Amino acid sequence: MAVYRGFDQRELDREYSPSSKVADFDAELAAYADQSRRARQELGGHRELRYGAATPELLDYFPAGPGAPLHVFVHGGFWQELGKEDSDFPALDFVPRGTAFAAVGYGLAPEWTVEQITEQVTTAVLWLVEHAAELGADPDRIVLSGSSAGAHLAASALLDERLRGRIRGAALLSGVYDLQPVVLSYVNQPLALDPDRARRLSPQHAAPGALAALPPVVLALGEHETDEFGRQQAEFAETLRENGVRVHELLVGGRNHFDLVFDLGKVGTVLGAAVEVLWRS
Repeated sequence: MAVYRGFDQRELDREYSPSSKVADFDAELAAYADQSRRARQELGGHRELRYGAATPELLDYFPAGPGAPLHVFVHGGFWQELGKEDSDFPALDFVPRGTAFAAVGYGLAPEWTVEQITEQVTTAVLWLVEHAAELGADPDRIVLSGSSAGAHLAASALLDERLRGRIRGAALLSGVYDLQPVVLSYVNQPLALDPDRARRLSPQHAAPGALAALPPVVLALGEHETDEFGRQQAEFAETLRENGVRVHELLVGGRNHFDLVFDLGKVGTVLGAAVEVLWRS
């Protein structure tokens, strides 16, 4: 029996299981951890900073010299897995090129609700904007990115009126922008979302005025993703364009849901080049 857009339960669960498109999921996550450990070991000046009082309200910061632009990254994991410790690896590409990097930590479901997680990420980004100068970064040159659930959280932060006009651009990778199908999938078990909350938390259904205030956005998807992630990106791109947002949409060949993020700050990649353009937006 169909439960969503013609998918039965098994099919919908598979559509929201991006690991079904990769050969070795454990190896993908191990690469995050290994490269993040290397970043902390090799890059000078790494600091763990507190942006709030709760235990998980921490971020990792990697400076890159006075007045450097700042790239802020929000990790994925379906609001229930991974952490900032697995998310430091893009610093290996950004910092040597003169861009400071911050990886945002936040609480995970089921201990924290999606509303609480969203507020934590928004608070972290706001904290970085307000403290950028004292950290040595340029508060007028901040780009925000996120992958998977992190793309949802980054988009939600951008929609907050406290951050309007304060972020130069955004790179949203393999994102979930409409949470309504998530409610019907296995992903919702630790989230406990209902349809009304899911809609309220969906950037896809945000108020037009909030959407129209967004900065230029790169939306990127790997070649090896499920159809639902492709639909989520296409529909969000259309909504953004309808509200006058400048959108650069990418389908990156050879990449999947998990390894696409390794191109985020890499010179010579399609995604890396698109992110570089955001500094000049």
